[in-house]
Amino acid sequence: MAESDWDTVTVLRKKGPTAAQAKSKQAILAAQRRGEDVETSKKWAAGQNKQHSITKNTAKLDRETEELHHDRVTLEVGKVIQQGRQSKGLTQKDLATKINEKPQVIADYESGRAIPNNQVLGKIERAIGLKLRGKDIGKAIEKGPRAK
Repeated sequence: MAESDWDTVTVLRKKGPTAAQAKSKQAILAAQRRGEDVETSKKWAAGQNKQHSITKNTAKLDRETEELHHDRVTLEVGKVIQQGRQSKGLTQKDLATKINEKPQVIADYESGRAIPNNQVLGKIERAIGLKLRGKDIGKAIEKGPRAK
């Protein structure tokens, strides 16, 4: 095994420019002259704490646009679900188990907090035998052959 001198260090690489030097106008022009790819991008509000400030345009847009929110199930539908469930002698948990949903889903539909989902409404309609969609809300569903 050859002896090594642990005190001698040889560096075989050259240091590149620092970040500040690389961003200077001279460095960019020199890189362009050499034919290198140069990408420059201006960052908005760089180095400042401005991400939360409201500009005039944002405030103007907030005043102009209407409130956007999801439609909720009407209280009428919630009452029909509750009455249909009670007429069948089911608890919210029983109905939820019957339609393979969580009990919280039934509670949300009955209280009018749920966003209507046609699949869930269809399952509840079949379970309680009352219409929940369309113009005859609360009417019994006719049991007949399904049209194709």
